[in-house]
Amino acid sequence: MTDALDRLDLLDLDDELTDEDRLLRDTIRKFADDRLRPNIREWFESGTVPARELAQEFGALGVLGMHLTGYGCQGAAPSQYGLVCAEVEAVDSGLRSLVSVQGSLAMYAIYAYGSEEQKQRWLPEMAKGTAIGCFALTEPDSGSDPGSMRTRARRDGADWVISGAKMWITNGSIADVSVVWARTDEGVRGFLVERGAPGFTAHDVHHKISLRASITSELVMDEVRLPATAELPGARGLKGPLGCLTEARFGIVWGVTGAARDALAATLDYAASRTQFGKPIAGFQLTQRKLAEMAVSLQQAQLTARRLGELKDAGRAQPKHISFGKFANVRAALEICRESRSILGGSGITTEYPVLRHAVNLETVYTYEGTHEVHTLVLGQELTGLDAFR
Repeated sequence: MTDALDRLDLLDLDDELTDEDRLLRDTIRKFADDRLRPNIREWFESGTVPARELAQEFGALGVLGMHLTGYGCQGAAPSQYGLVCAEVEAVDSGLRSLVSVQGSLAMYAIYAYGSEEQKQRWLPEMAKGTAIGCFALTEPDSGSDPGSMRTRARRDGADWVISGAKMWITNGSIADVSVVWARTDEGVRGFLVERGAPGFTAHDVHHKISLRASITSELVMDEVRLPATAELPGARGLKGPLGCLTEARFGIVWGVTGAARDALAATLDYAASRTQFGKPIAGFQLTQRKLAEMAVSLQQAQLTARRLGELKDAGRAQPKHISFGKFANVRAALEICRESRSILGGSGITTEYPVLRHAVNLETVYTYEGTHEVHTLVLGQELTGLDAFR
């Protein structure tokens, strides 16, 4: 696999990494190879994952909320966080979701919009992985249009009372704190709902075909009473949750390049050893065309991730940049995994090889945190100046 990874770096992008970046990348790659890769097939097939245990291991590596500063976080460059996402998603998108939902959605929401008391209460433990967070925005009838959410919070004296339901929430059933977004008379607000709050229940979604090595839940709130201190004071309107999504999508832009790279590396190795008509199938012109097109597409996606890393490191990344990256890179990664499966033939439909597992996972990544269609319209609006959402 190492030889295949080297051959896939046609533009010598690794040469541009600093010694610090390379050490970080290699450390996470070794953890992925030693701890994650030997178990991912079982986790995916069984539809289970030791999320709490893994969260503490990721915490010990310092990667949870690593791009945040203070409160036990590393203060790393966003591009370094991107390198981590690529290595984790090279094993499985569900595992990268564990890292990114914790750090870029739940932790970031508290970091960006929380009170000092909330930050001190939650961020150090979440950085260590000893406390798990989730981000509850999507509802059964409100996905791409979060402004239509039905979850409501009303004031009752000094308290807030929340009722509603959230759907497709990663880590929902194991979360110690849920960042819940609700409509109020003053607009959309964010609230921290602690595990065990009366009236709060979580139910896992089963029978998934995609992201099986990830916990996905429905959250139900039936007159959940919260103190005034549970409100995120800095979040006003949809700008709050949408800002968190922009933060998390940056990790996706990098992460999916890892999934595509892993699928293509496995395909290179397979094509070199699979013999038909008297020679390895890697020696046939049609196969080489497929491999060349996929390798170029992969490096283009990696270049897009690098450019967004430069922009974010410089504090210049805008939502349109992130939409460009998610639009381009998820589509490219999904196409690479599908084409890789075609080279593997029947072997490609088994979990012995990672290509179809990556592909079905990417079907979900194609949809979550802004569907492909939504990002199409974001770019269309940027190009034309016209809003086509309504």
